Amino acid sequence: MDNNAEKLDQTINSTVEHAVESVKEKVTAPIKTPPSLQAKSSAGDLKNRLEWGEPALTIVDVRHRAAFNQEHIMGAISIAPDELVERIGSSMEPNRDIYIYGDSIDATAQAATALRQAGFFNVAEIEGGLEAWKAISGAVEGTAEVQEPDAGAYNVVSRINQHREAQRG
Repeated sequence: MDNNAEKLDQTINSTVEHAVESVKEKVTAPIKTPPSLQAKSSAGDLKNRLEWGEPALTIVDVRHRAAFNQEHIMGAISIAPDELVERIGSSMEPNRDIYIYGDSIDATAQAATALRQAGFFNVAEIEGGLEAWKAISGAVEGTAEVQEPDAGAYNVVSRINQHREAQRG
């Protein structure tokens, strides 16, 4: 019995030591940082930065105020395109990371170009805008009626494929 108890004790100690070493490796391993800001960024890139806890960014919605009030990316600010350069220029540093989206690819690109021409070079156009954000289950807020998600709502791959199909169609 003593021999069996000793072997069991050695096995337990070995298992615990292995588990402790595994946890140490995970805790001390470098945490992957999200990708840096690109001129055109996916909704996923923005979501990764937000989940990382990176507060040094601003999300700007250049759609009509009514559309913004209805639904927008959580934390976004609404600025009309004709006020964009003035309002951003008076309240933000030129090196601030700004993610921007509008009603269309063209509206988003025009707003981003205006900011870049005003000296803001860390401007990212969110490809697909609000729809792409919602397709990856990004948090939204507004007055739109909240609907219960369907069974596939949390399947990110399925949602991205649906979004791609909608963009093609």
